Amino acid sequence: MVAVSADEGTFLSWRLLATEVTGASDTGLTGADFHVYRDGERLATVTDSTNYLDPDGTATGEYRVAAVVDGVEVDLSDPVTAWDQGYYDLPLRKPADGVTPAGEAYTYSANDMSVGDVDGDGTYEYVVKWYPSNSKDVSQVGYTGNIYIDTYRFDGTLLHRIDLGRNIRAGAHYTQFLVYDFDGDGRSEMMFKTAPGTRITRYDANGEVASERYITLPREDRRAGYSHDDDYRMSAADYYDHVVEMFQGWHEHPEVVDGSWPATLEEAFGIDPAYDYPLAREDAEALADHFMDVYAPSRSSRNNLRAFEGFVVDGPEYLSVFDGATGDELETIRYKPGRHDDGLMWGDYAMSRIEPGNRVDRFLANVAYLDGEHPSAVFARGYYTRSTLVSYRWDGERLREDWYVDSGWGPMSNPFNDSPHGVDGTDPEYGTLTTQGFHSISAADVDGDGRQEVVYGSATIDDDGSLLYSSFDEMPEGSATPGVQARLGHGDAMHVTDIDPDRPGLEIYTVHEGARSAPLGYALRDAATGEVLYGGYTGVDTGRGMIGDVLPDEPGLETWANHPEGGENPAGVGLWTADGRRVDGATPGTNQSIRWAADLTTQLVHGATTETYQTPTIEDWRRGTLLTADGTTTSNWTKGNPSLVADVFGDWREELLVPLRDSSAMRVFTSTEVTGHKLYTLMHDPQYRAEVARQQTTYNQPSYTGFYLASDMDFGEVPVPDLWAPGALDALRGQLAERVDGAAERRLAALLDRAERALERGDERRAVDSLERFIRDLDRRGVSEGARAALTYHAQTLIASLR
Repeated sequence: MVAVSADEGTFLSWRLLATEVTGASDTGLTGADFHVYRDGERLATVTDSTNYLDPDGTATGEYRVAAVVDGVEVDLSDPVTAWDQGYYDLPLRKPADGVTPAGEAYTYSANDMSVGDVDGDGTYEYVVKWYPSNSKDVSQVGYTGNIYIDTYRFDGTLLHRIDLGRNIRAGAHYTQFLVYDFDGDGRSEMMFKTAPGTRITRYDANGEVASERYITLPREDRRAGYSHDDDYRMSAADYYDHVVEMFQGWHEHPEVVDGSWPATLEEAFGIDPAYDYPLAREDAEALADHFMDVYAPSRSSRNNLRAFEGFVVDGPEYLSVFDGATGDELETIRYKPGRHDDGLMWGDYAMSRIEPGNRVDRFLANVAYLDGEHPSAVFARGYYTRSTLVSYRWDGERLREDWYVDSGWGPMSNPFNDSPHGVDGTDPEYGTLTTQGFHSISAADVDGDGRQEVVYGSATIDDDGSLLYSSFDEMPEGSATPGVQARLGHGDAMHVTDIDPDRPGLEIYTVHEGARSAPLGYALRDAATGEVLYGGYTGVDTGRGMIGDVLPDEPGLETWANHPEGGENPAGVGLWTADGRRVDGATPGTNQSIRWAADLTTQLVHGATTETYQTPTIEDWRRGTLLTADGTTTSNWTKGNPSLVADVFGDWREELLVPLRDSSAMRVFTSTEVTGHKLYTLMHDPQYRAEVARQQTTYNQPSYTGFYLASDMDFGEVPVPDLWAPGALDALRGQLAERVDGAAERRLAALLDRAERALERGDERRAVDSLERFIRDLDRRGVSEGARAALTYHAQTLIASLR
């Protein structure tokens, strides 16, 4: 429950749990009703929503809400007082400034964020990624500061800080951090890429350092001489030596040996033969000089390889699992797949822009319920050329691989002059994955079988790791290759949900950057088959796109996109209805959407921070500005992302979490519009919860439910998930201790202990037997009528989740 001071009084908002839902009405779901209390006095009974405005509220008033089932209060919230400024500031501890090996100073700002209940107490903790001011895109040269990942309680208590170390570069594409309860014990773990030098610092209750330790290097790496003192960042001189050594080994490269690549570097560069192979050091240096000073600049004036520094293209790479509460390392394994090389095989030297360390270091991560019951962590590497995904289950002790997907290398005739994008990989099943991945990734049950698939941009991986489809379309007139079937290809924005409620299943809306080499600049597709439902060719990089219910008089969600001037349609893509009608040339924003308004429509977050700050706002396409978040900022340059948009408090609407401009705190805003709609917390929808964990990945995209959510929704169509809440048994035990005492309490507690032991053995049937015995024993002496009703309700809810 949350209370917020508003102009009209004190606004209260609380959750409806999925386990409390019993049916649906025209305006919302039905189930538990709620008594609202201020300072111990009942103010109201709320039946049609989970919010209330107290016109007489004060800053000192203490509020509680009780869930009511069949006239009996079965649960009571903890007391809260109002956020007196209309928002809450979660204090943060900014890391110290730093200086790079090149002597460049940098500072830190709070960046992406995620949430998880790390200690099992039923409330979220907040995980913040810190960005140095010199963070880089993978295509940008230069050193960066370290990335830090902090975990805070809501009062600002810093539990631990994980320093990824100097061997993980800072930038949107490098670090994707998953926060989720992967093993179902009620406590969230954290999982992300690490390297030698990754260090965990724990803090005590006074904010002082309690302990520091590095992750555990694999035994074979320690024996090979790797250590946490290693520094794999390349200086310009290091890169020159690296190229010389690469050239000296040219004659042994497998692609050269099998005849796929030119036998000599002179042939690759288009110059006359001059050297014997294997190359002597001085000959390799002469070719490196030619490559850097003549050949590379001839390909593009932007190729200044003499200035190449700050990249990490060597050294061990790991995937680590951390305890969310303590930061303790639980397991570290090798990152799969490894980089293999500096990007040569990935096509980083093949195009006119020569960009070592680019395509090889494109990472994605998300959570997916591949078996329909247990969450898996999915990590991806590469998407322009070779494309890989690997899925893991965490069982509390070990990571176990579900499946591995690899397109294989995209064949090239000359790694220094070729067009590797859009070329099938060598794997017979997954070869068409190349160039289909996006700067985001999603999990959704696209085929309705109860198990989530991984939506990988313009392709989708089935729950078993097989390729469900890879979307192609015919190239139109005016494109680079009219009449040819071509990949829809890579893009920057992707949205997966039920966009058109008049069609069965889910849809995917994407924008594409292939310009004249892509058949479509934007497209709405059937999520189950990949079939294009509508879309259009633009001929330019269509960089931004969004969906939402911004026209409530039109059925379904609207879609829109924008692109720079010079496209096929100079007026822009425009605003489209779910059934494929263009209704407006003007479009809402594309940075981030948010469910803020009381009427179930969609709003947009505006405000990018580049050289200057733009104050974030929440905009409604019809009503204008609904919130101005003074004193705060967004992240990720022109993309203008909040640190997080998610339903972390109160009713079904989403909160806006954005850092103060000095990053001293994370400011939390919640909507105070009174709504008459009743819906369970979005975090109980499996797709939405997984999407919140994914939201921080690369180019942040909104989180979507697995059902149609809009102003014209039919609440009778909202699926009610079967939830297993790991803390439910402990909560029942707490209810018992609060409501019953003496011999009756001891007798009933013994039955709950028996149920707990059965669950620990994985014997759900015996656990249910013990809980049913518990319910029967409530009829014995020593239990009041009110306690019997409340405890029966909670026990029955627990039994339902186990069956």
